[in-house]
Amino acid sequence: MSLFVKDPQARIDHEIDWSAYLAAQTLIASSWAVEPEEAGGLVTEQSAFEDQRSSARLSGGLVGRLYRLTNHVMLSDGQVDERSVTIRVEER
Repeated sequence: MSLFVKDPQARIDHEIDWSAYLAAQTLIASSWAVEPEEAGGLVTEQSAFEDQRSSARLSGGLVGRLYRLTNHVMLSDGQVDERSVTIRVEER
């Protein structure tokens, strides 16, 4: 799992490039989850995906907190997979 640092005031896009994990499949669905869910915590404002990439716009987060951001995808052959990253919120 990778670690990324985010300022609490920043609105940033986070992207996962799935091309290294896919053979002949493409993404047909994508959803994002943040743990823990809490007031003032990290949130996914919007998300998008294309054949081999998915992205989410992140905002908020409490300084000093760690969040797990997980992307759950469905592939064109019916398989499902997910990847997670850790987001640490710090004043920058």
